[in-house]
Amino acid sequence: MTTITNDAATSALTELSADNASYIEALYEQYLTDPESVDSQWQSYFKQYESDNDALHNAIQDQFLLLARNQSANKGAPAAASTSSQADPKQMGVQKLISAYRRRGHRRAQLDPLGLHPRAEVEDLTLAFHGLSEADLDTVFPTSDLNIGKSEASLKEIIDIMERVYCRHLGVEYMHVTTAEEKSWMEKYLEENLGYIKFDDDKKRSILERLTAAEGLEKYLARKYTGVKRFGLEGGESFIPAVNELIQRAGSGGTKEMVIGMAHRGRLNLLVNILGKNPADLFDEFDGKVQPEKGSGDVKYHNGYSSNVMTPGGEAHLALAFNPSHLEIVSPVLEGSVRARQVRRQDTSGNLVLPIVVHGDAAFAGQGVVQETFQMSQTRAYSTGGTLHIVINNQVGFTTSRQEDARSTEYCTDVAKMVHAPILHVNGDDPEAVVFAAQLALDYRQKFHKDIVIDLFCYRRNGHNEADEPSATQPLMYSVIKKLPSTRALYAKKLIDEGIIDSEQEKNLEDEYRESLDKGEYVASALVREPNPDLYVDWSPYLGHELEDDWDTSVDIDKLKAYGRRMAELPEGFKLQRQVQKVVEQRLAMQTGEEPLNWGAAETLAYASLVDDNYLVRITGEDVGRGTFSHRHSELYNMNDGSMYVPLSHLSENQSRFATYNSLLSEEAVLAFEYGYATTVPKALIIWEAQFGDFVNGAQVVIDQFISSGETKWQRVCGLTMLLPHGFEGQGPEHSSARLERFLQLCAEDNMQVITPTTPAQIFHALRRQAVRPIRKPLIVMSPKSLLRHKLATSALEELANGKFETVLPEVDKMDNDKVTRLVLCGGKVYYDLLEQRRELGLEHVAIVRIEQLYPLPEARLIQEFEKYPNLEQIVWTQEEPLNQGAWYYLAPHMFRIVVPHPTRAKVVDPVARPASAAPATGSPKIHAQQQRNLVAGGLGVSVDQLV
Repeated sequence: MTTITNDAATSALTELSADNASYIEALYEQYLTDPESVDSQWQSYFKQYESDNDALHNAIQDQFLLLARNQSANKGAPAAASTSSQADPKQMGVQKLISAYRRRGHRRAQLDPLGLHPRAEVEDLTLAFHGLSEADLDTVFPTSDLNIGKSEASLKEIIDIMERVYCRHLGVEYMHVTTAEEKSWMEKYLEENLGYIKFDDDKKRSILERLTAAEGLEKYLARKYTGVKRFGLEGGESFIPAVNELIQRAGSGGTKEMVIGMAHRGRLNLLVNILGKNPADLFDEFDGKVQPEKGSGDVKYHNGYSSNVMTPGGEAHLALAFNPSHLEIVSPVLEGSVRARQVRRQDTSGNLVLPIVVHGDAAFAGQGVVQETFQMSQTRAYSTGGTLHIVINNQVGFTTSRQEDARSTEYCTDVAKMVHAPILHVNGDDPEAVVFAAQLALDYRQKFHKDIVIDLFCYRRNGHNEADEPSATQPLMYSVIKKLPSTRALYAKKLIDEGIIDSEQEKNLEDEYRESLDKGEYVASALVREPNPDLYVDWSPYLGHELEDDWDTSVDIDKLKAYGRRMAELPEGFKLQRQVQKVVEQRLAMQTGEEPLNWGAAETLAYASLVDDNYLVRITGEDVGRGTFSHRHSELYNMNDGSMYVPLSHLSENQSRFATYNSLLSEEAVLAFEYGYATTVPKALIIWEAQFGDFVNGAQVVIDQFISSGETKWQRVCGLTMLLPHGFEGQGPEHSSARLERFLQLCAEDNMQVITPTTPAQIFHALRRQAVRPIRKPLIVMSPKSLLRHKLATSALEELANGKFETVLPEVDKMDNDKVTRLVLCGGKVYYDLLEQRRELGLEHVAIVRIEQLYPLPEARLIQEFEKYPNLEQIVWTQEEPLNQGAWYYLAPHMFRIVVPHPTRAKVVDPVARPASAAPATGSPKIHAQQQRNLVAGGLGVSVDQLV
């Protein structure tokens, strides 16, 4: 007898229960019809129970109905119930044909407005493939598996309906979706209208009005600014009524915020016709009348915007994210912003805040960050309740249109199948199908809270930009485009033919829109001119401040002790792993003042003090719950049942939110997400920690295009903190350097802060300063590895209670300043190597000063240190990094500028560093050790042989 194994019953197939018997049966029916249409796990499971007598239950049931209703046609047919193998093959063929339309109908759909790519015959959509013929067209078959409102239909009628539903201007891919509920919902949504899109006359007129706006703006700009780059929407005008439909429909369902991310094509059109930017302001930008008041500014098709619009459900806030020319990087940035808004609104379902991401076809298929963002979509840390994706599919990327050059998949959207997202391919020259697709997409997202993709097949009437001539590389495509009426012209003719409007009304629409542009009037149909401020965050308390280094970050010592005691409390019966139990006990002693604090103890106290003061704290990155080097342990696990407990989330009933999430193995998308989050919630400490600082270069686009330059380009302030483990400890080229030099090269205009803290007290005050000071600048921390447990890298609890972050740490040993002739400047781990050797050798003439903040460089504090030593002769910078890396090339001009005019006999001598190198570090432990001894000796001004 066949039985379900324990392994199968306890596997990911959690649906195996008596409550889900009908679901399992339906899934098995689907498997028998088309094995490839069910998930691979279910295929493997069902394969165990196959037999020669398997037959579709629906087919047997329908056979009885067929016998009853078509007695004359089935006279003498054997009883279908005698054995399952006797089910009527014709009925089974019909069911397989229906399944084929659902699975493969999109391959016959008329999607390309240009008609340049004839589609191959789909074999399994032919009658013969399923054992049917034209002789069967008039035969009536049961239709219990269809959503057409009746129990039977002729084969011809069934085919007509399937062709209308799945093979006209909307081709839907959904059979890769894993749940039967979603498939059933999608089939009902598509089939119940029999393939007819039923919009009333007012709806059709509103679609034409938005198409008129979309086309009208592009024509106006083309005449007024001929040949000027604007990355127009010509050929994809249906995008505007689609987005309008999403906004109005979402608003009617109670959505209060919609955040849109997109690249440059069509961006100006969206800004003016949907978000309500004043056309006069746009024209001033074209005319060069608008100059940035501060910073560099950016080109007009990168800028963001926000406004409020009226919907049937009330006022809603729209935000268009700022975006660089790195096309897809805005996707995770937008998701982070949406997540922050949802947290602010306590929107756990995702219904109140809706993310909409607009892509280009070439970028969607080619950019890896798309895959990373999809992978984040259902995770604990990054889910936003489903995203609406719209691909403006121009069928060409810059000059590349050959599919064999652009991608390896049939569609540019195939990457979305990795998360089982439905994909709606739609012909952009059928605006009603496009709007219907928008409705379907939104309704699916709001019900299932998963991603869904609209693939808007359209074209690009001009070149990559308006100064580009595309016919040189796409001669056939552009010979067709030049002869093709616009989408609006086609749709206007359709409405005139239907008697909904006449030609005079059609012309009036064009004239009225053009006149509005001439007058510089707002043309967004739903714009709210006096927006409700409660729908967005007030950032004014965090703007307009000068960057100050000194800030009071002290905390009452009794409070610190209370935090420590509270964090050590665990739920009853919660059993910790042995080493973790020891960490908790030691940390309690440290945080109550019985022992000096290490790094983890001070860091967690900083978080505790902030959430207690109503600052949200969020930490993400690879392995951040424990910490790469096992120092944090903000997440504790019960050895009995694996449950997790986060002490920092249970300090008090009124505390702010503390969230720590181990991220997926991604740098680019995850860092971009946290940037988006940090630019949306000001009263918060948002932290991304790299597993090793070396891996941050996987997110270089985010650092260059957003973190370092977002404020000067877009006036977008951001308080994101990046913890980058950095230090040369013999672990090789990829586990030593966070590329400090690259961050310092990007520093200007007080755009961010770069620090190298060396004590627990310093990280405590740096983290608190980042939150409590009303200034939002990115904070780049070269955080330690071995120093996390170094015997000298400790702090007293009083240093946390009474101190502040020190940009420069002076000499710590008691010395006779008059004897000091050599001053060593350094930062990071090398300080302790220098200190220990200096003490061992008893060098009374060498003082060691740490520069804890490299940018902004604390020049006044450095001068104070120089002036302490009246007989100073040499100032030497010592670093662990190779000479061409690290801080020296950044520091050198500043050092000479500070020291040379200063009235002292001291000279800046040659820096001490590892030899210049193409790689950050050696892979040989022996060479590493020798290099370390050399630079310590060089820094102290002694020979290697003198070292202890």
